[in-house]
Amino acid sequence: MRDAEKMRKRPTIVVTGTDGQVGGEALRALQGLGEIVALDRARLDLGDLDRVRDTMRELRPDLIVNAAAYTAVDRAETDADLAHRINADLPRVLAEEASRANALLMHYSTDYVFDGALDWPYVETDTPNPLNVYGETKLAGERAIAAVGGKHLVFRTSWVYGATGRNFLLTMLRLAREGRAELSVVDDQIGAPTWSATIAALSAHIAALHCSDVRDDAWWLERAGVYHLTASGATSWAGFARAIFTAAQCDGVTVQPIGSDQYPTAARRPLNSRLSCEKLARQFGLHTPDWRATLALCFRLQIRHTAAS
Repeated sequence: MRDAEKMRKRPTIVVTGTDGQVGGEALRALQGLGEIVALDRARLDLGDLDRVRDTMRELRPDLIVNAAAYTAVDRAETDADLAHRINADLPRVLAEEASRANALLMHYSTDYVFDGALDWPYVETDTPNPLNVYGETKLAGERAIAAVGGKHLVFRTSWVYGATGRNFLLTMLRLAREGRAELSVVDDQIGAPTWSATIAALSAHIAALHCSDVRDDAWWLERAGVYHLTASGATSWAGFARAIFTAAQCDGVTVQPIGSDQYPTAARRPLNSRLSCEKLARQFGLHTPDWRATLALCFRLQIRHTAAS
């Protein structure tokens, strides 16, 4: 399809992983920007890379939002092949097909590409050093996209939560409903709890530039690369738990802070997961909201509504 023809038609937006936290929110946030094609597990087996290629060539997208990922951090330690296929091989194929179609690829990565050894927020140019298989596969995905080149934006985020799926917020609320009076929660890992709706909203803002206002390839190629996209501020998992119980008015639950060594897991986690989002502000004028404010908004707009329905 010629460039002039692509400019006249409504852009085709392909969203993968729409049955996940970020993908589901992205599907809602992108409404109105073009013809959206939602690819969940029922519609496309993302582990079948040949089928993924065929599907992208049939759809000829203008924008690909890849929210699909293998996110079972501990299980990835013994399921490395599948984790690599979804977190590394799939992004490579999507990057190749995006380049082929002259589309923009937006892809999500993780704070777990870092080892957490720094005492300050990581910037995009800091050297990755993942501690676990999940982080290794996500880093491999980032590098595969970069090797292909073309118009691409990789967003590293952290501590994602929302009203659906499996996440720390919902786990804490479930334990409170079950009557747990005291919970031991890790207090020496620091990061920014990030609402999936925040990720989707900021992504949609950038997508709108590509779909309507800014279609110049050179402009996007200048901005291609890795960006950090998390809420601002930081807390520990124990601090996050306390904030959740306060927002949920669970006065009877006490959070007992513990060290990571008291809560062993199959996969090691970084102690410092703070990410600087200054590059996102500098390149796109987007400033991320404080994690406390978005947690309160999540409860007001999603959690209480879900509980009442």
